[in-house]
Amino acid sequence: MLHHRSVIEFGVIGLGRFGFALASTLAEAGKEVLVLDGNENKIKQIRHLTDNALVVRELTKEALEESGIQNCGTVIVCIGEKIDVSILTTLNVISMGVPRVIAKAISFEQGSVLEKIGAEVIYPEHDMAIRLANRLISTRLMDYIALNDHMAIMELRLTKKIAGRTVLQSNLRKHFKLNIIAVEKEGKTTTDITPNLVLEENDSIVVVGKEENIKKFETFLISR
Repeated sequence: MLHHRSVIEFGVIGLGRFGFALASTLAEAGKEVLVLDGNENKIKQIRHLTDNALVVRELTKEALEESGIQNCGTVIVCIGEKIDVSILTTLNVISMGVPRVIAKAISFEQGSVLEKIGAEVIYPEHDMAIRLANRLISTRLMDYIALNDHMAIMELRLTKKIAGRTVLQSNLRKHFKLNIIAVEKEGKTTTDITPNLVLEENDSIVVVGKEENIKKFETFLISR
């Protein structure tokens, strides 16, 4: 493996969908990026953007040191799904003295542990859902946007089937496993969804959840 002595601006560990997009965007913006992943094909895909793309099968402290990750000014750990690997890798990078360590979390429990060991935490799917909700509403785009292989976000116009109920009474989380992340009433949008917010006919709501559950709810809204 290469051993880097000079300071590299960014290190990205993990080339999932989020990590790949992050590393690609940084590299295309002319930033120097060191990228590590265990999958050789993913590393090959990004080598045209950065010379510093290394296959690291096991993210041990020794392997991380050998890669030169400790020479980065900022390291972003993009291992959301394997929680134990995420936490251990983040801990190792912090212990190497990297000035700024950012870690992706997929749950608030995971995030709280990462914060306790000294990382800045980001929740890409939650943050993206809120941003997309606002964009959906502002552009009047009534459509699916896929967040990953299973999850989606969609704006739906409410019908009489749910009119007059509060968010708590409609209980979309229980009945359809969906979360409401934004509501538009008479042209005004809010992302502050309280249990006692009353939903009316022709309100638009933005929900996030599995595609199949969104479709079930859509069918329920238009059924007689």
